[in-house]
Amino acid sequence: MGGPMTANLVNAGHTVRGYDLNPQACTAAAETGVQISGSIAHAMAGADAVFTMLPKGEHVRAVYEAQDGVWANATAQMLLLDSSTVDIESSRTLHDEATARGLSFVDAPVSGGISGAADATLAFMLGGAPELMERAQELISPMSGKIIVAGGPTSGIAAKICNNMMLFIDLMASAEGSQLADKLGLDPKVFWEIASVSSGRSWAQQTWYPVPDVIATAAANNNFEATFRVDLARKDVGLALDAGVMTGLDLPAAALASEHFDRLIDEGLGDKDCSLIVKNLVPDGKVRGYTPTNTVPAGK
Repeated sequence: MGGPMTANLVNAGHTVRGYDLNPQACTAAAETGVQISGSIAHAMAGADAVFTMLPKGEHVRAVYEAQDGVWANATAQMLLLDSSTVDIESSRTLHDEATARGLSFVDAPVSGGISGAADATLAFMLGGAPELMERAQELISPMSGKIIVAGGPTSGIAAKICNNMMLFIDLMASAEGSQLADKLGLDPKVFWEIASVSSGRSWAQQTWYPVPDVIATAAANNNFEATFRVDLARKDVGLALDAGVMTGLDLPAAALASEHFDRLIDEGLGDKDCSLIVKNLVPDGKVRGYTPTNTVPAGK
């Protein structure tokens, strides 16, 4: 998602310097006008704002805490924003460390997927000090369709964790509904149209429907190549389950989503699209749109 997001910043007239360990990501970003840096220090030099967007909290902390990382190169004039989906504790640590160093930090996770990143329609959820919100919104505007101030420090990431939990529960509903409709002899496109104007409608049903040749954005059209990887979906659901333990809540639907993703990961399918959970619903694992390739179970 970071690629199209930075492209939208470039298109809005910003000078954007990017750093990534993945050469392919750097090449793709350079093609959209991002100036590729060879180090975090070079990317940050003289910047007005610094965005990070990484898979897990441990990755974000590593980028901030590295010898030549964000903390080592940040100045009081910069606004630091993290758009990753991370655990509450990691986000809180970044807020606290920024305050101790006299720096400005905002947790600014996003929702809307790759398509929303490309179309500049992402929803941003902001958490941080009130005096930072106007500046953060100005910077984020070229990438967003909606910006909502969720509250103080870690409020943005708390909202994102809750939202993603709901998304994957909705995805389970779309998976089960689509496969039951198929077994009952309903035309997949007709049933999708019915659900789209009925109470079964959801973002997952509208965007990730796990049946081929129904909607253009479905990974089912492309052998379930990832638009949102299984292992990252499992990570996000795990964040919600951890938050449930922290707050004393029982989250059985989230736990079931986690089990679905674990089954796919155990089969070596962690890099496939999370909507492949439809495979778990039929005894032989044979679903429309999916042709198995040679996989190796995780840890083998």
